[in-house]
Amino acid sequence: MAAADWRERVDDVDARLIDEYQSGFPIRERPFEAVADDLGVTEADALARVERLHDEGVFRRFGAVLNPPVIGSSTLAAVRAPADRYDEIAAVINSYQQVNHNYRRDHEYNQWFVVTAGSRETRDEILAEIEERTGCEVLNLPMLTDYYIDLEFPVVNGDRFARESLDSTDVSATRISERAAGDLSTLDADLLLAIQDGFPLSATPYRDVADAVGAPVEDVLDATERLLADGCIKRVGCVVNHVVTGFDANCMV
Repeated sequence: MAAADWRERVDDVDARLIDEYQSGFPIRERPFEAVADDLGVTEADALARVERLHDEGVFRRFGAVLNPPVIGSSTLAAVRAPADRYDEIAAVINSYQQVNHNYRRDHEYNQWFVVTAGSRETRDEILAEIEERTGCEVLNLPMLTDYYIDLEFPVVNGDRFARESLDSTDVSATRISERAAGDLSTLDADLLLAIQDGFPLSATPYRDVADAVGAPVEDVLDATERLLADGCIKRVGCVVNHVVTGFDANCMV
């Protein structure tokens, strides 16, 4: 959908949902109640708006954004793929479910991808397999220091959003350990697995997740708060589709 199409249908309430709820979504059994109170609409209307924006492609998903370097291990990697084998090599790399991005770059290393695994050992095994299967040396660039990771997009009210985001952004460096921040409980692990692709779009998403993992909703709420505080979860909110909303490039230095 073209950016102009959905923007023509966005009202002030939609604009606030898009720009203010990319993070900070309430962690409570009926989160849309609190959002509705803040926006001055009904719970049903708040939920319906998120559903519509999701259906239109403005939101990729609703839920938690996980932090792989803390939970397990992830890395940015690259290969020098010969032009006549580029698609073949891409197909090999993309065959791994742990690969969640793969881009062509105008550089000596012309194929860049991200591997996210449950442990450093698994990650390194995948990289070694890719080297063996493709015959291409893999450049492995694991994150050493987190200066600022994760991104929220000033989609509708850019000036105000950018100003408020800058005021609240912590840009201090955080050293990333190759070890997880702590042993995950069975509930923590089950919960992270259940929510990695988003929460159900319902009035009671946490109860739905609790039913799926076979735990009381109170325990799921407590675990979500704890995982957020520990850094295993970066944020909870509506994840914006940056391409649909007009952000179509990134950069490296």
